[in-house]
Amino acid sequence: MTRTIPDRRNARIVVVQILYQDDVNPEHNPAWDEEWIKRRLRHPELVAFAKSLLAGVRLYQREIDDRLSAVAENWSLSRMAITDRNILRLGAYELLYTDTPPRVVIDEAVELAKLFGSQQSGPFVNGILDRLYRDIMAQRGTSVE
Repeated sequence: MTRTIPDRRNARIVVVQILYQDDVNPEHNPAWDEEWIKRRLRHPELVAFAKSLLAGVRLYQREIDDRLSAVAENWSLSRMAITDRNILRLGAYELLYTDTPPRVVIDEAVELAKLFGSQQSGPFVNGILDRLYRDIMAQRGTSVE
């Protein structure tokens, strides 16, 4: 049996790398992104997954940033490490707009933060996404599991 979590994690890694590029070089050519995704992931399902995540974060970035700012007590997005900020954007997109289970989203984001960030990145990302998830559930009138 093949495991899908590492594959999807690889897709998330590629998306975070592209979002980082968006952040530090807003003038880069996005046509490059699709080709890079295909070269890095190769499997059509993973390519489609990564492309959908990237397109979603880009499409909803303003709303995502507003939602993250609202739950990131004492932190502005501009003060966050670039990697943490983009991992949070990806995680927030998945929490808000996909059917990926919230615990999977948060766990994957924490693993990405450990991979790309500092020693404090994992707990930082976990705390903000957990607050966002609780906020989403409260707005829906649903209790957190």
